[in-house]
Amino acid sequence: MKFDEFDGQSSKAWKQRIQFELEGADFNENLVWKSLEGIDVRPFYHSDSKTDITPINPQSDQWKIGEYVYVQNVKFAQKKAIECISKGAESIYFVIPKSSITLSELLKDIDVSKISIYLELQFLDSSFIDQINALNFSGDTHVYIISDCIGHLTKSGNWYENMATDKKQTQHYCASASGVKSVLAVDMAHYQNAGAGMVQQLAYGLAHANEYLHDFEPFIPEQMVFKIAVGGNYFFEIAKLQAIRWLWESLTKEHGLDIKCHIITEPSKRNKTVYGYNTNMLRTTTEIMSAALGSSNTIINLPYDALYHKDNEFGRRISRNQLLILKHESKFGEITNPTKGTYYIEYLTKQLAEKALKLFKDIEKQGGFLKQLKSGVIQKKIKEQAQKEQHTYDTQVQELVGIHVQQNTEDKMKPNLELYPFVKNNPRKTLIAPIIARRIAEPIEKERLENE
Repeated sequence: MKFDEFDGQSSKAWKQRIQFELEGADFNENLVWKSLEGIDVRPFYHSDSKTDITPINPQSDQWKIGEYVYVQNVKFAQKKAIECISKGAESIYFVIPKSSITLSELLKDIDVSKISIYLELQFLDSSFIDQINALNFSGDTHVYIISDCIGHLTKSGNWYENMATDKKQTQHYCASASGVKSVLAVDMAHYQNAGAGMVQQLAYGLAHANEYLHDFEPFIPEQMVFKIAVGGNYFFEIAKLQAIRWLWESLTKEHGLDIKCHIITEPSKRNKTVYGYNTNMLRTTTEIMSAALGSSNTIINLPYDALYHKDNEFGRRISRNQLLILKHESKFGEITNPTKGTYYIEYLTKQLAEKALKLFKDIEKQGGFLKQLKSGVIQKKIKEQAQKEQHTYDTQVQELVGIHVQQNTEDKMKPNLELYPFVKNNPRKTLIAPIIARRIAEPIEKERLENE
């Protein structure tokens, strides 16, 4: 029997049937719930609820498996990158802390026509661009510079040097770098890890990017990289990734520009735990699934023990294998337009996009993202949302396994801590109040560690 042989039912008919089954109970009170984003989630969605927002997919339907490599020692980092590639990584995200790193040595033996390379520069130095240009990257290579002076400001509270110098250096990057796909990036992941809601993440990410569009035209490269953290709200996170593509396309059209949206996703740290750490594998699995279905370009997984263990091969292998299994065995790498025709996700995408656009416009009316950072408005709004979310866990409306439920009181984690898993207090003079990333489980974990 074919599907088209069944009689279709209107959403009104479905609701009437549900109302009958409820035996007089109120439909909205019993079956409609309101998310922290202020979105009413209904128990079913129908074709007559289809929206005018259609999924926007990246240029390639194939997302890539990525891995972080921190470059303290060039030879060691290069060796580690080659090893990651041999075990299935398709892109390497190098975190480069200083301009003295020799790029030609770092990228030696890596085929940049097949392997995507991200170079996160944790400094501003115009001479470093000379190193990049000397490598003569062509249009066939996939090299991205991850430079985000505004992101540095939000995290540290200070510019690298000062606003004028930072903008001048970044503008030089944009104007001078050749053969790379992108020079600018927007770190939206930090807003999520600090407790911002999805609407805030989208609006702040868009306003953050808009500062670059205003300041660096006509030197904006062909792509803008958005680094996004994905949490545990499965369908909402898929919609969030779709929403940023739609919002970015709308914004660039308004500017008369054609700049592609390139998305790097990673699991959020906000819902990860030190106690019951194996549960982190389950959390990251659903999160990288959201990342794949939301049409990411590159997905970098978070090792289950990243909060308290130093970088280690076992944690890396597990996180890499999660992506390999998802892409090749579960066939998530073969999906084209995965959200097309899913009325629920399309509805969520529209709701998130419209709410974020409204907030974005309000930010612009108030003078823009940097002005609101300087006045502390952005920090205040994120803190309020984070406290609101924290309250839902403190009152166990929401729960973390191993923390609020199924807690193993015999667990002893203090001997296993190789890294300090909490926010470090480092008082210093800053231009603005920095946005602080904080995990939900921190208060309970601190208390348990003190009592071990």
